[in-house]
Amino acid sequence: MDKQQVIFNDLGIIEYKAAWDHQESLLQKNLRVKSAIRSGQQADDSKPQTTNIKLQTSNYFLLCEHPPVYTLGKSGKKEHVLMNDAELAAHDIAFFHTNRGGDITFHGLQQIVGYPILDLEYFGTDIGKYLRNLEEVVIETIGEYGLKGERSAGETGVWLDPGIPGRERKICAIGVRCSRWITMHGFALNVNTDLGYFNNIIPCGIQNKQVTSIQKELGHAVDYAEAKEKIKRRFENVFGVTLLKG
Repeated sequence: MDKQQVIFNDLGIIEYKAAWDHQESLLQKNLRVKSAIRSGQQADDSKPQTTNIKLQTSNYFLLCEHPPVYTLGKSGKKEHVLMNDAELAAHDIAFFHTNRGGDITFHGLQQIVGYPILDLEYFGTDIGKYLRNLEEVVIETIGEYGLKGERSAGETGVWLDPGIPGRERKICAIGVRCSRWITMHGFALNVNTDLGYFNNIIPCGIQNKQVTSIQKELGHAVDYAEAKEKIKRRFENVFGVTLLKG
């Protein structure tokens, strides 16, 4: 059976709002296709058939880096940002209240941010399974660096030592939105990320737990481009897809 094809784009360093708008445009494009399919436009026998092309949604996988920005999920609390607006501006840190799940997190340079725009009707209409698959992509990726990523009960994301009180540290945050089974937003894996920015928030709204990065765990920076390639290969493997350059 042929694998699903997913269009891949590396957006490079891009402002958070620009990436959000791009995701939204891809999601809305897919929603329009779904509406057309649902209304029977492609199978109206009363009209002459001018094409044999079947309407279908498209799947995308975007990777990028963002300049420093704090993003708050729809269920998050602004008080989890420990800086006021003036302090954010003084430190040149952007802030957005988003429509994804989850609480507060940080995006910055040398962090791999992945945004899958997938139609889960092709991958299983199960949000829990989808989140576990995103975690698995990251778990397998950091495993290539000798790091044992794990899940923490009741907490989405990828952790190191989640079962050891005082040692729990999060290496990847995950927060998604799903509309009519089309996904957006995604994951943020700390590679060589400046972790100092996390001191200004209560990451993911979880008190007294650390945040880490591949660099911190290994004691040295790693090749960022190589890490992105690892993510791409693991994404293909976990989701059973082929990435095609867009």
